[in-house]
Amino acid sequence: MAAQGEAGALAASLAELKAYLRIATGDEDAVLAGLLRSAAALCEGFVGQWLIVREARETVAGDGSWQRLSARPVAAILDVRAVDAAGAEEALPPEHYAIDIDASGEGWARLRGVGDGRRLAVRYRAGMAEDMNGLPEAIRQGIVRLAAEHHGARSGEAATPPAVVSALWRPWRRMRLA
Repeated sequence: MAAQGEAGALAASLAELKAYLRIATGDEDAVLAGLLRSAAALCEGFVGQWLIVREARETVAGDGSWQRLSARPVAAILDVRAVDAAGAEEALPPEHYAIDIDASGEGWARLRGVGDGRRLAVRYRAGMAEDMNGLPEAIRQGIVRLAAEHHGARSGEAATPPAVVSALWRPWRRMRLA
């Protein structure tokens, strides 16, 4: 099951986008904030990492093998619970599971011992930075540029993301091989 986490904070500021677009009024703030959220989501998909740290909850197999968590980079694993076939959860003592965060930010969890058909519910925090100011400037600039491009395409023009956006984001791209 994919990690579920609710994005909250913006990855680039509304003021940055308004300055880039040379907009002085607040008439379009809601639209611009939506464009920033959309651009940040596209950035997360491109780089394969969550930008702003947020909490996630994910259910993985409890067959005794190491299970990789889907969101990254993992900052902390907060809680591991057993989930039975009916969906009932039970707190597990630490000796019944193992967790790890490797050097590349991948989070891992496994049930110790023989799997008994239960799954593991893992609650964790993942993301590159606590707030937008902790993100690399190139990522924020790419988000602003993409949001600006989408703003310009509102009048029916085809939006073609500038190549500079992928160039700005590429150094932080993390891909998984299947």
